[in-house]
Amino acid sequence: MISIHPNILEKDGVKEFAVLPYDEFLKIREELEDYEDLKLLRQAKSEEADSPTISIREAKAIFKVRNANKTASR
Repeated sequence: MISIHPNILEKDGVKEFAVLPYDEFLKIREELEDYEDLKLLRQAKSEEADSPTISIREAKAIFKVRNANKTASR
């Protein structure tokens, strides 16, 4: 959890603004960006949940065959 130290500014006796030290602002912004990335990752995983998959072993074999074919055709 990020510790913040806001200064609250009031207008006509009503809390109007919160002012943060710049380093705290940067930390909060980074956390929000990380959270946004996490939401996008979860959305992408959800959308691709039913997509066909292959194992890493199969992917390596396919890659090896494709590279061998490229090398042989040169």
